[in-house]
Amino acid sequence: MMGLIVALLVIWVVLAVLGFVVKGLVWLAVVAIVLFVATAAIGWVRRNVTSK
Repeated sequence: MMGLIVALLVIWVVLAVLGFVVKGLVWLAVVAIVLFVATAAIGWVRRNVTSK
């Protein structure tokens, strides 16, 4: 499960960088950042729940 979350985080970072590099795709960067934060939050919460 943690591998999937890490893979998603990497994908969101790549999309964010691509969105900022290509001027017309700034919306892609915004979406990628939002998804990155959401995935990181879910991963952090699940990690804390399973470690207790």
